[in-house]
Amino acid sequence: MAAVRLSPRLRSIPLLLPGLDPAAAVHRRCSCGSSAAAAAARAMSSSSSSSASSAPTPYTTLVGRVRCEREIKRSKFIAVAASVPDERAAMSFLNEVKDPRATHNCWAYKVGEQFRYNDDGEPSSTAGKPIYSAIISSGIDMVMVVVIRYFGGIKLGTGGLVRAYGGVAAECLKDAPTCLVKPKARVGMEVPFDLLGMVYNQV
Repeated sequence: MAAVRLSPRLRSIPLLLPGLDPAAAVHRRCSCGSSAAAAAARAMSSSSSSSASSAPTPYTTLVGRVRCEREIKRSKFIAVAASVPDERAAMSFLNEVKDPRATHNCWAYKVGEQFRYNDDGEPSSTAGKPIYSAIISSGIDMVMVVVIRYFGGIKLGTGGLVRAYGGVAAECLKDAPTCLVKPKARVGMEVPFDLLGMVYNQV
């Protein structure tokens, strides 16, 4: 929030308002009879609008860690998923759950507009991308899924790998417990000192 210079009769107050909709626009109005109060309302609306563009939007993410295991043509696939706040946390989660003894540790994550996926030695786009597609289909954000494969001796082919990795990832996320996160946006406003009480009542 930018610093505001105050006149003797003005006071700046910080507000922490919850996001109200997926567009994350934060608007609060006060119905006042005087022109000074109306100006305060306009100042509040202007401040809210300028902050709304940078406010994060609500999103659905996992509650805790989930795990799913499937056996496909003697290969064991284990999917592990968890909520991650950023790329650093995603890489930390990968290092925690991957198994060096496994044939492949394939993964994907989505953190807002950022995403990455990795095939870890499987043919290109047969593992990481299907996992990422499963994340997109689930509607879950701020999440990482790692699928660990123990090769069972039978090759699945490219189509079989896509179905296996994407399928176990989708199954892992399908019935996972989730929660809706509504980030808050910090905004500032400047009003005449004698109108503070009225403004506080409105917000």
